[in-house]
Amino acid sequence: MKKTFITILLFNIFLSLNLFAAKNLYLSYKKIPTNVYKNQKFELTVKALITTTNFDNLTTSFSNYSNIAILNPNSQWKKISYDVYENTFYFKVKSNNFRLPDIEVKLLNGNSIIDTSQLSTIPIRYSDIGKGDERYSNVIADKILLKAYKTKQYNNNEALTIIDIDGINSNLEDFKLKNIEEQGVSAIKESDATQNLVYYFVTPIYQKNLIFTYYNSATKSFKDVKVPLILQNELVSTQTDLNPNDSTFEKYKKIATLVLFGILFLLTVWKRKKILIFLTIISFVIALFYNLPNAKGVVKKDSFVYILPTKNSTIFFKIENDQKVEILEKKNGFIKILGLENGFIGWIKEESFGTN
Repeated sequence: MKKTFITILLFNIFLSLNLFAAKNLYLSYKKIPTNVYKNQKFELTVKALITTTNFDNLTTSFSNYSNIAILNPNSQWKKISYDVYENTFYFKVKSNNFRLPDIEVKLLNGNSIIDTSQLSTIPIRYSDIGKGDERYSNVIADKILLKAYKTKQYNNNEALTIIDIDGINSNLEDFKLKNIEEQGVSAIKESDATQNLVYYFVTPIYQKNLIFTYYNSATKSFKDVKVPLILQNELVSTQTDLNPNDSTFEKYKKIATLVLFGILFLLTVWKRKKILIFLTIISFVIALFYNLPNAKGVVKKDSFVYILPTKNSTIFFKIENDQKVEILEKKNGFIKILGLENGFIGWIKEESFGTN
């Protein structure tokens, strides 16, 4: 009986040691924030200690999370040293009652699972910031860099500004300026922790600068970014005016064609010569051409409006719904349009134009 007990005890010890030895994957948090903010993009770094070389892949899965977006769930593991691997995942909080996911990592050799390990969620404090701040741009970042800016005349009363911004660990996709009606994203790119945003907005032509703030997550403070609105001499896409109908030269030209037709018509009635009749008909056609109202139509939903009639032109904005417009000019496969509802002016590709 005693011998049997000793045998069982030794077997259990051996089994425990064997199970301990079979553990090949250990997970831990290397970097995790203690406090996050609404819409903040933040990173969480997971460290994996691997005690075997008999594997060829690591896979990650997430579970039991809510009100939080996982921005790079398929991020690949990177080898740091002989037995250490790391992976950095980016998250974005949507509301205060969020829950970080539980993280499960599997160690694979082909289709065989060598080992599995889990990391349970850790509570993180939540804060909502920027309420009541008319300059707050909804951006939280370690750093914001204003790389470039350019302001051009948009119409007789407004100016169009394009800004180029870099953000580190930022949520530039949420960037928005308060108390500005016309604004939008021209382009946004992301590479690891860095985002780049090209953004446009329209301001009164007399405004000389614009200041927006962002929350610096590194210094835990609001930072101002000042954009000088230095108006350039040229107008967008022309050297006279965005709307040819408003050009003084165009107005004089229309009046001149009508005056010429009137003079020739009176001379024809008086002299009744064939040459005058011929010239009167020609002047009538010219006057009719210059004084007819511009054609109208519809710009299709989801069409892009460009600043210039070129392939590489900056996208001004995207049409959210079908828009009634007036044709101002045609050039290089583009049509210059005037929005009949909100007065915007820009260029669209010919295929974006339709009839009523």
